[in-house]
Amino acid sequence: MGRYHYVFPRWSNVLVAALAVTGMVAPLYVVFVVAYGFSPTTTDVGYQPVQPVPFSHEVHAGRLGLDCRYCHNTVEYANKAAIPPTQTCFNCHTQIHKDSPKLAPLWESYETGMPVEWVRVHDLPDYAYFSHAAHVTRGVSCVECHGRIDKMEVVYQHETLSMGWCLNCHRDPVSRVRDPALVTNLGWGADLDPEQRRLVGQRWIDINQLAPSQNCSTCHR
Repeated sequence: MGRYHYVFPRWSNVLVAALAVTGMVAPLYVVFVVAYGFSPTTTDVGYQPVQPVPFSHEVHAGRLGLDCRYCHNTVEYANKAAIPPTQTCFNCHTQIHKDSPKLAPLWESYETGMPVEWVRVHDLPDYAYFSHAAHVTRGVSCVECHGRIDKMEVVYQHETLSMGWCLNCHRDPVSRVRDPALVTNLGWGADLDPEQRRLVGQRWIDINQLAPSQNCSTCHR
């Protein structure tokens, strides 16, 4: 009998086996990357972009005690928390620190009429509907979603804002509800123990007859 003549060298058999294993494992790796690597838990929490003007919430909302609604003046009436126009900043800064080089982008905006290009920190996907007004008027404080903004020199994303995170609150809102008049008092409740906090929350749930929906169409319209 004649000898066999191999088209490929013998070591290519090992390569075929390796490619077969890779073909089975690769889809699992892709699923892991998509499901976990790009989830809000790993990509968004801690997101802290550089802004065109170094605005300090710690100074304005913290030390100076400005109410959140002074700048974000639509939170009680609209879905969006408005980004303040340049004129709001100049209600103070035509007199205070008006020559600071940090305010140069504000002066340019004021003179040209073009808005400051602030970088959005909390950016929900387009397929998710969220109303600020529906939450703050029922006693859900800014701090529940944004953390202690009044202690942030530079604002960052404090929570995942994922679907599971939202549902956890809708399923058990008791510890996250307060008197609607206190929603912008970000330090409120720090002196209450968890049981006291829940008692207060339950009182306002009863007063406002809250029953947060868990229906898909509530947020995905």
